[in-house]
Amino acid sequence: MIVVGIETSTPHTSVAVGTDLEILGEVAISGKARQEVVTPALDRVLAWTGVERAQIGGVAVGIGPGLFTGLRVGVETGKTLAQVLGAPILGIPSLDALAYAVRTTSRTICAVLDARRGEVFHALYRPVPGGVMRVTEHAVASPDHLVADLEVSPDDVLCVGNGAILYRNALEQLGPRIEFASATVAHPSAAALVELAAPRFLREEHDDLFGVVPMYLRRSDAEIAWDERAGRAPA
Repeated sequence: MIVVGIETSTPHTSVAVGTDLEILGEVAISGKARQEVVTPALDRVLAWTGVERAQIGGVAVGIGPGLFTGLRVGVETGKTLAQVLGAPILGIPSLDALAYAVRTTSRTICAVLDARRGEVFHALYRPVPGGVMRVTEHAVASPDHLVADLEVSPDDVLCVGNGAILYRNALEQLGPRIEFASATVAHPSAAALVELAAPRFLREEHDDLFGVVPMYLRRSDAEIAWDERAGRAPA
């Protein structure tokens, strides 16, 4: 089965095509995720790999947590593609895809994405044969709060993601228990979505189309700014 992956939770947009056996191709673009970026990227990777749209058997889309506008664009593109093709769809948390990229480590994995406004999205994972298992809820918090959470754990930790890179100085307070993954895996990838989704599609596991929605762990920046302006306004 040929699967398309669409990942837009960060400013690093990627679209991939593959099967349960291999990744056929991937396009990655740095910058804000917009419809005029995602759809051409999909067309390009299909053209490069020689895959026709009618051959697509499943769509995997990253549902976040992540940046508000990018998530909306990616999820809606994936849902539209699945609906037009009559193909099954899976919504996969973007932090899960991020952790999957470093699944070969023996350490506990802390997936960390920049949430802006001095916060990070994060979750902890344990490596298991063939993948990772999430052991905490997806959360949004300040870097100091994340450090405090990690301090109570005795485990060695591998931090991965652009949030870990951005707040490396804060995380390094934990000393030698902390290692940092390469910047080459700082963003969740569409290829990881394909690898995670393909076996599930073969087992005929999928989500309800209208149940696939972005994972927003907080309000959008526009909503926060609106409330802040309203709070300063005279009564």
